[in-house]
Amino acid sequence: DPTAPDHDELILRLNKDLLRSVEEPEAPPNPSVHLALRLSAHHNLAMENQHLTRLKNQLHQNLQSSLAAGQAVTGQLALYVLALRSSCHDLTSLTLSDGDAPEHLLSHLKRQLEREKEHIALSRRPLTTYYQYSLGMLALCVGGVRVSAHVSHKLIHAVNHGLIKHGDSAPIGELTRSDPVRFWDLEGSGTVWVLEESRWFRSVLQALQVIGGGELRCSAPMEALRSDARRARYHSPMALSQTLPALQQRTYLHLRGGDCRNEDDSLVLDDEPVVEVLADLSPVPVQVEVLKADGSAVEYRFEVPSGSTLLEVLKLLQDHQMGFTFETENSLWGKFLSRVNGEQARQTDRRYWNLSTDGTNLTQGMEDFNITANQKITIKNTGY
Repeated sequence: DPTAPDHDELILRLNKDLLRSVEEPEAPPNPSVHLALRLSAHHNLAMENQHLTRLKNQLHQNLQSSLAAGQAVTGQLALYVLALRSSCHDLTSLTLSDGDAPEHLLSHLKRQLEREKEHIALSRRPLTTYYQYSLGMLALCVGGVRVSAHVSHKLIHAVNHGLIKHGDSAPIGELTRSDPVRFWDLEGSGTVWVLEESRWFRSVLQALQVIGGGELRCSAPMEALRSDARRARYHSPMALSQTLPALQQRTYLHLRGGDCRNEDDSLVLDDEPVVEVLADLSPVPVQVEVLKADGSAVEYRFEVPSGSTLLEVLKLLQDHQMGFTFETENSLWGKFLSRVNGEQARQTDRRYWNLSTDGTNLTQGMEDFNITANQKITIKNTGY
């Protein structure tokens, strides 16, 4: 309940946790984090402006390199546009080039969506994901650019015909609250908001917002989200960046009316208390099962210190010389598995390594999930 006594305290804690994440010197600037900070009612304007500068330098250069290499950047470019708009930055003051003359960001985004639309017509799926496709539409809307009916109809058709899937899950319209994807229909002109709790790394469906308006009318999912936040289930900056606006019933559509004037500037980070934790190093048995794309399976059994993170477990297994190998890549969500036992699962092939424990999909990243009891970890090469 947003009127509960601890609601404001919860929002303030999440806001500070998110703001603290931008202080990490090694973490790449994250447009989703910037958006969540800007959508919040309380600000630290100096830190937000510093983060915006990093976005305009590092993320801008990354987008330029990706465009020059001919890569699809729909989602990242959309988030960049939205982040700039959230700080009332003039979108026409920045340009990108894909080899031709430099053009404004919104022009590039329109072209990315046209490429996605053409790919859907040929293969019934976008170049990237429907999540990125919808973000592109949303960013154009917030940027004051009319979205082509041909572009929006592709997304509406995909939703109505159950074409948006994730891994082995059912189409989003058929999912229930027990599934890894939560589906809300918002009042107004058909707004859809999807929150993917499983956070499946690079190809995750985290939030799908289609142009529309209105307030959340389904309180049960919101209360479930609030309950999870109270129990501190969301650790990574990306997860927090999706949780904080949702709990405040703020969406990216709210950016359309923002003028960045007379903003609160009261958010101050407290010194974190130093807590001494006595580690329990007692060994616990672990099983790790690897399922490759062809269905072949191999299982490993060994012991790890209690409290080890999943990433530490995989490193220990690799060090045990039992034939297990893995590689990771960095993303805004943290580290994700890219290669296991020599087999790669790439987004370009529409595949990813699905992680589950005792049959339940992980809701935390490899660096956050801790092993405290006898558990079976399954690593499955999954298509989407």
